Amino acid sequence: MGEQLHATRLDLPEEIRVAVIRLLNQSLATALDLKTQVKQAHWNVKGPQFIALHEMFDEMATELDGFVDDLAERVTALGGTALGTARMAAAQSVLAEYPTDIQDGLDHVKALAERYAPFAHHVRAAIAETDELGDADTADLYTGISRAMDKRLWFLEAHLQAAR
Repeated sequence: MGEQLHATRLDLPEEIRVAVIRLLNQSLATALDLKTQVKQAHWNVKGPQFIALHEMFDEMATELDGFVDDLAERVTALGGTALGTARMAAAQSVLAEYPTDIQDGLDHVKALAERYAPFAHHVRAAIAETDELGDADTADLYTGISRAMDKRLWFLEAHLQAAR
């Protein structure tokens, strides 16, 4: 991380906070990236399911906004600096770039499912890592995000299971 932590009375040791902040910032970057990819789908979806998918994608992006804020605020609560610009997110995200050559609703659903799954995996690993580090509060934050990611992945995959 390289930067100095801000003073805090929080009782987690500095080395734990540094490790958790690093992980949270990568999660923040990935959540920001995923949110913009969901908006890409929202803006460009076409086909007979347009309105239902357009609205669902917007709801998903709004949900991700909340997680972005929660992750960034946890970074700052631990004495770190939230790294959340678009360029920072692009450099640190664990996701593949979103395809720009698709329009069909189900193609967008598939592309989003292919991005929700690795983010859900990242979040599940973060639960284990922060729990092992002794930061139950951050593990709990990740647990809530994990439940939501699994539910959204289910919604996306349900469209694909019936369609093909």
